[in-house]
Amino acid sequence: MESMINGKEKAALYDLHMHSTSSDGMNTSAELVRLAAERGLAGVALTDHDTVAGVSEAAAEAGKAGLDFVPGVEISTRAGGKDIHVLGYFVDPSDKRFLERLAGLRDVRDRRNDLILGKLRELGVDITLEEVKDRGGRPLAPGESVGRPHMADVLVRKGYAADLRDAFDKYLAEGAAAYVSPPRISPSEAADWIREAGGVPVLAHPGLYGDDELVRTVLSEAKPAGIEVRHPDHGPEDEERYRKLAAEYGLLTTAGSDYHGVRQGKVFHGELGGYTVGAAAVERLRNLGMQGKRQLE
Repeated sequence: MESMINGKEKAALYDLHMHSTSSDGMNTSAELVRLAAERGLAGVALTDHDTVAGVSEAAAEAGKAGLDFVPGVEISTRAGGKDIHVLGYFVDPSDKRFLERLAGLRDVRDRRNDLILGKLRELGVDITLEEVKDRGGRPLAPGESVGRPHMADVLVRKGYAADLRDAFDKYLAEGAAAYVSPPRISPSEAADWIREAGGVPVLAHPGLYGDDELVRTVLSEAKPAGIEVRHPDHGPEDEERYRKLAAEYGLLTTAGSDYHGVRQGKVFHGELGGYTVGAAAVERLRNLGMQGKRQLE
């Protein structure tokens, strides 16, 4: 997809990382697509945490808006004592086995949420699972997931934290007072699940893990097709380092805003459309997905 400006072609840009109300975003999947269209993007990927509940709505809205749509997911895993996220692009959102596996991951999220709330109670912080699941008047629907940002919203609303960042720093971030991470699947398992659902695995935001040796281990073991190089939490040095790492391992490089919407007046993580790739990168992902599907037939 190309558009014209002053008689010249404008590059077709895609934001490949964002979250809707089906996980921990503030916008519905249809709203995200409309926002992407307003900002002149050629296409988007919806990558909710451990769910594809918003994919069909996003795809339908993208069709109306004339945008290319990439069905995606972001799977929560654990390796080397760290939470590691694996993005999956061009997954089949109707794959029954994949849906069952994602439901199992959401069960793990539910157990984690119970454990975090228990630790918060021990700290004298009184918030309930019902308050978290209400999500500010948007109750949890079937197939959707609830996460720490929803807890942070309640913590702020009830005066236990000044804002989202304060809530994470005090209670919810890795190493904070109420942080809990129960056993999860490995990045390799997540990558296999994505491939078996006809998709293409990509390692998400490696700079957030603070351990490049662990990143190398994950790349060697999970063998993703790509690595997310451009991300709001990566500085220029991070981007350069991961571009070199991608070249070393023969990986595609991707980008995404990790847009979760606006909470307490602040964008979290980046602004939608602020971190993008061109159409050629998306076509490479699409072709890899098609090759994988043929191998599964």
